[in-house]
Amino acid sequence: MKKLSLMNILNENSYPGRGIVIGKSADGKSAVAAYFIMGRSVNSRNRVFVEQEEGIRTEAFDESKLSDPSLIIYAPVRVLGDATIVTNGDQTDTVYDLMAEGKTFEEALRTREFEPDEPNYTPRISGIMNVKGGKYDFAMSILKSDDGNPDFCIRNTFTYDGCPAGEGRFIHTYVGDGNPLPSYEGEPKKVELSGSIDEFTDLVWNSLNEDNKVSLFVRYIDIETGKYQTRIVNKNK
Repeated sequence: MKKLSLMNILNENSYPGRGIVIGKSADGKSAVAAYFIMGRSVNSRNRVFVEQEEGIRTEAFDESKLSDPSLIIYAPVRVLGDATIVTNGDQTDTVYDLMAEGKTFEEALRTREFEPDEPNYTPRISGIMNVKGGKYDFAMSILKSDDGNPDFCIRNTFTYDGCPAGEGRFIHTYVGDGNPLPSYEGEPKKVELSGSIDEFTDLVWNSLNEDNKVSLFVRYIDIETGKYQTRIVNKNK
């Protein structure tokens, strides 16, 4: 698979929806995770990321404009031991709770399906990074309808025994804008990761469509020590 420019992918797509990037920093020292959200409606754009324990949650920026919290208010990032869980919905809690009971990432997601937002049936995308004692691996998942048919759910899980420095995988919810919104296709894209946490955060944020971008989370985890740095950018301030 050819390694692509994350900046170019985002520049060329006005509405990738919600996206997850997982990989390794260019210097090879850090496991990297990024999650962004976008929105077309007032309800979707009325959000911010806020820190919660070791992860984050979404909140309404203006409570008076919040019309339906069911699919937009959730915890995208939670930490369970050495695992960092990143998803685009409340399946974060499903993965956290079932893994705490001894289930695997894939087993937990078998209990869920795509979002019930007819006619889009937005895919549920998820990722998990395991960082322990200098070792690093990760997995990504997508739960989607069968070409818009809600009677069938397609569940794909992709596991990676780490990756080279300066490389990552990128998965997002939509191929692009449209009505209904077309679901993501194929396996996660191989993308180039570069720069420090601040440089990478700026690159992703500045590459997202100005009208549609809402919030961005980036975390760099030191693979040797497990210590991490986090950056959060919100369009609503």
